Amino acid sequence: MLDAGCGTGYFTRRFATDAANGNVVGADIDSVMLRFAAGHSARGIGFVVADARRLPFRDGSFDLVVSITALCFIREEKQALREMLRVARRRVVLGLLNRHSLLYLAKGRRGGRGAYRGARWHTPAEALRLFDGLQAHRAGLGTAITIPGGKRWSRRLEPLLRRWLPGCGGFIAVAADVLPGRRQ
Repeated sequence: MLDAGCGTGYFTRRFATDAANGNVVGADIDSVMLRFAAGHSARGIGFVVADARRLPFRDGSFDLVVSITALCFIREEKQALREMLRVARRRVVLGLLNRHSLLYLAKGRRGGRGAYRGARWHTPAEALRLFDGLQAHRAGLGTAITIPGGKRWSRRLEPLLRRWLPGCGGFIAVAADVLPGRRQ
């Protein structure tokens, strides 16, 4: 599995813990972040300095490629997604920031604040359209974290809000299968 745009390696470590078999590799353009990630990770997780727009891996190198919010900070997001599809054998999963959310109202407006500064916020429809014209099919999406903050009461309300306000979670998860026999 490849975690494209892994940053500090938080999700890479989680994926490695959850992966029953197989290698997990984190890739990021920022070598300082990768040093942090490697220094806080168990042995066996690989980290590679790489630009998501030109991944240094052969076609079909990974069963799964995951990218959590990295595309929100890459201007050439379609080019990066094309590369992720190229190195994926089976599936690509993206985590994106949702412009139709309370999180956007709290952290994303007027260029963003804190870690969200400069991020591109997508709508669910835009998230699905990212795969248009690319070698992928069966794209689907969902949202999560409707109430930012993660307090105990908000975690209890989340399941209800997902039913009442579908598509309004702060994060969009969109996944698509790689077309078999494709050539990028």
